Amino acid sequence: MPFISSTTSTNIPPQNQDLMVAVEEMQRANYFTFVMLTNMAPANLIQGNITFLMPSDRALSKSLTQEDSVVDFLLLHSIPSPLLFDHLVHIPTGTMIPTGKPEFMLKVSNHGGRRSFYLNNVRIVHPNICTAGSSIRCHGVDGVVQPMVTPGDHNNTLPTPTCSNSSRPNVVAIPPSPLWPSPAPPMDSLPPPLDAPPPSDYYTPQKSGSSKTRLPPRHGGFSLLACLMLAMKFSSWRPI
Repeated sequence: MPFISSTTSTNIPPQNQDLMVAVEEMQRANYFTFVMLTNMAPANLIQGNITFLMPSDRALSKSLTQEDSVVDFLLLHSIPSPLLFDHLVHIPTGTMIPTGKPEFMLKVSNHGGRRSFYLNNVRIVHPNICTAGSSIRCHGVDGVVQPMVTPGDHNNTLPTPTCSNSSRPNVVAIPPSPLWPSPAPPMDSLPPPLDAPPPSDYYTPQKSGSSKTRLPPRHGGFSLLACLMLAMKFSSWRPI
């Protein structure tokens, strides 16, 4: 007997179950064209944790062309988080919400109440259509979303703190110390040498007027006067 496999709801992943529940809710609200687009999308595109912004069948019939990409359209009309309208109305005006395409954003215009909440150029006219599932939400809007391109990274939607009154401190560079010793100064820049002390053969007495007495130099430890006296003594000596 051949084995026949049957697919039951217990074999369907929870993400696909939420999508099936959301599709039924879309059909009951007469958003058939949007349901057709979700069926044309790749199976791994819708993984849950998403909020759809659904234009009506009439708005889609006027806007869609053959060149439009189903994937790009669904990503532009989705928010990567399941948000009920009660969550959206607490978002202040001017807030930028990311879409499924990182380079496109949704700018919130919240003027209070259910009839004056805009995302870019569209207004939410039928909120909370998809609520039965746990990870998919959807709201009806009155037109096709016009993309708003954000330059650079979309994370720069938050205000960047600036310091307009602060000034950059002046940095004073300290010159490095020389690797080699400084050269010796030139000889002509040296101070003059001190006067040498007078030789020992000269005697300078204390001041006694303006004259100075100079002694004759010594020879071999005897003065010249002593040598003369010895010579006269030997010359007067006669042998007996």
